[in-house]
Amino acid sequence: MDFSNWFGRAARQWIGLAISLIAGTGISSCATIGGHDAAKRLEQTASLIDEVKSFGKSLGIEPTQALSKTVRDGPPLAMLWIWMQREGTLALSGPLDIRMAIGYGAEKERLRIEQVYRVDGYSVYYRQGNEFSDSRSLATAGFAEEPILRRVKVILHEDLHGDINFALPWEIEEGIATPLGSLAGIEYFRWRGDEDNLRNAASSFDQERQASRELTLLAAQAKDIFAQEPVEIAKEKIVALLHNYPTYQRQFDRQVRGQHVSTVVEAKLSHDLAYYRYYDSIAALAERAPNLKTLIADLKQIPANPTVAIVDEFLRNLETRYASESIRTGAP
Repeated sequence: MDFSNWFGRAARQWIGLAISLIAGTGISSCATIGGHDAAKRLEQTASLIDEVKSFGKSLGIEPTQALSKTVRDGPPLAMLWIWMQREGTLALSGPLDIRMAIGYGAEKERLRIEQVYRVDGYSVYYRQGNEFSDSRSLATAGFAEEPILRRVKVILHEDLHGDINFALPWEIEEGIATPLGSLAGIEYFRWRGDEDNLRNAASSFDQERQASRELTLLAAQAKDIFAQEPVEIAKEKIVALLHNYPTYQRQFDRQVRGQHVSTVVEAKLSHDLAYYRYYDSIAALAERAPNLKTLIADLKQIPANPTVAIVDEFLRNLETRYASESIRTGAP
């Protein structure tokens, strides 16, 4: 089969759908900040961003221009991210088959994608957002309304994506930035002496770590099921297995709300593997590292243009080094 033509046809179908949906909205590129309270929240978020970026620098996370300004400074830009994975397959040790982003001038709340009905031969998962690792990403009124824990994690996460910090293939860099952003968030609230949000950040980290473990087990089962069953039957069996992984299922259900589960399975699992592939490993390294700043500095030594296998080996070697240093120093 000519996969290049197959990929191209599916991609064109979805791009056409996405562009028509965006163009059809007739939305203005001007940001809307509703009322005094919203303006005040946005001002407070601008101050939070400055403080969090400054704190991140103390950990070795060099600040970037992402989210450094708010919609008071210019029109917002939102992204529609699309991930596509060939039906019956998972991106277990490499990139997804197709990954794309379409920008549009609005806050994400101004445009609601209904759902994807079908893209022949592909599973499709999508997300929308105004927060991304680019100087055009501005803090919006919607972002200012988010819980402080999410805002802090997002600010640190997007800075970690700056090439001055990590310049790795997407499917690897997300797996590094996701746990490090959460760990840095914990350290921020500890530095602030904010005990309530420190507990929330630690609890959130533990939940994500558990979800990452459950995802790894589910993906291994899904691989075997796809190898043994016709695609549609395999998808039904995989979805039925979700209840065995309750922490991951809660996240899965929340993030695919409004999308067809049968359409999303392969792309969603593959997307999540990119974000959580190294979560548990990096969490374990953080328990052995002298401090988070040292761990971040060491992870910046991952070789350029690595494969998943190369990063796996790098993390194993780093774990061995930390264990040896703990024995030598008598640390617990």
